[in-house]
Amino acid sequence: MADVLFPEWSQFLFQPYRYKVAWGGRGSSKSWTFVRALILEAGRGKRILCTREVQKSIRDSVHQLISDQIEAMGLSGTYDITDTEIRAPNGGSFLFAGLSGQTIDSIKSFEGIDRVFCEEAQKISKRSWDVLIPTIRKEGSEIWVAMNPELDTDETWVRLVANPPPNSYVAEVNYKDNPWFPEVLEQERQHCELTAPLDYPNIWLGRCRAAVEGAIYASEVAEAQAKGRICPVPYDPRLKVHTVWDLGWNDSMSIALVQKGQFELRVIGYIQDDHKTLDYYLSTLKDMKLNWGHDWLPHDGGTADFKTGKSTYDLVKKFGRSPKLITKANGFEMSREGGIKLARTTFPRVYFDREATKPLVECLKRYRRHINQQHGEPGSPVHDEWSHGADVFRYMAVVADHLTNEDERTSLPTVRFSMLDQEVGY
Repeated sequence: MADVLFPEWSQFLFQPYRYKVAWGGRGSSKSWTFVRALILEAGRGKRILCTREVQKSIRDSVHQLISDQIEAMGLSGTYDITDTEIRAPNGGSFLFAGLSGQTIDSIKSFEGIDRVFCEEAQKISKRSWDVLIPTIRKEGSEIWVAMNPELDTDETWVRLVANPPPNSYVAEVNYKDNPWFPEVLEQERQHCELTAPLDYPNIWLGRCRAAVEGAIYASEVAEAQAKGRICPVPYDPRLKVHTVWDLGWNDSMSIALVQKGQFELRVIGYIQDDHKTLDYYLSTLKDMKLNWGHDWLPHDGGTADFKTGKSTYDLVKKFGRSPKLITKANGFEMSREGGIKLARTTFPRVYFDREATKPLVECLKRYRRHINQQHGEPGSPVHDEWSHGADVFRYMAVVADHLTNEDERTSLPTVRFSMLDQEVGY
């Protein structure tokens, strides 16, 4: 075996910890170092599961990286490399699997695993962690995690970096910690620092982004965070509370609770759920006992249900509330792109209650466009679990100038004074 070199930061990989976590930016040698250490572990008879959130084929795994490092370490003659598995001396082996397709039953086959290597762990979901961790129960088993962070609300960051469990070692590792950092990457790093200063901290220093890469409202969310507009926002009983809706059943029903001050918009609450009846949401709002204004419904809120003949508008009104439809006929901007532009210009006026609107802010962080894989150009917004909250925010921007704190009442007669050429209401 050739001499095997490791960077100084990697010493914790050879000490007994249940969780071994390395996070940071590009060029830090995290994956390369983890793989080399795991090859030695496999040579000692350890069974190792290499996993990530999505693995559609073996090409998506670290199989090739392990194979290359086995050769570089001069161990090719002692490891049996097949298309789906790598077998080591003394009964050790590497197995490969994606997590998103696993169930409680299917993952039980991994109960005898000694080490788990989670690559690109920033993408691993809460569900996947909840399925994986209880299965890795062999005495002395360990979970190794390498990640380039994205958002500070991602499950892996919250679970293993912000709130590390007992018996964890968490290391920040960046390009400066790589003694073999190549000149070609140094040129790329300098170019990125010069031409993409907003992306540089995440790409090269491992700092969390304000929003996902390519997010439609990335800069707006970042500015809201920087200027302290995601903060405690108390309810003001002197102001009306308007609700803005995005309707859904299988998709999420999303409702923002908004108050309008002299200049600012205060989002004091947010409701998001699915497979609940309209009565459920209306009763939830009623129980809040707030100073209610109007309920702003999207255009499909005026469409009658074929089973009942009643629309959402009709049912909300029957419940004793004050619905209004956001439609082109009522003078509102209805194109999606036009609404996104309005949302961007509205953002500087908006304050989000830090706790009550967490799910809404998360939607705004993750709302993004389709990217054409051939030429890399952004296309239409993605319709997914994050788009419903973003739609509510867009509707809120569209109706922002129509929110009022006055009680609705019958219009008063108007008298024209010709000398003043003005109208005065009595």
